[in-house]
Amino acid sequence: MLMAHPAVLTDLVRQYETLHGLQAENGGPEAQQRLDDVSYTLCIATGTRDVDTALIAARHRLPGARTEDDSLLIPGT
Repeated sequence: MLMAHPAVLTDLVRQYETLHGLQAENGGPEAQQRLDDVSYTLCIATGTRDVDTALIAARHRLPGARTEDDSLLIPGT
């Protein structure tokens, strides 16, 4: 699988967080469409199918992520 560059992931996560905040406040159609686009791009860039998993995967690949971070483990496994 191709891996997105950390700078690209950083930018996508920042965009998502900003748009998510704007959408919660304003909920305009432009903000919602951009949020949908960024969410989709995050999923493609991380090889995942939903935005929550994409955010976890992106953050795990960013500089400074702890290698012992267990946030990707499924409870009880």
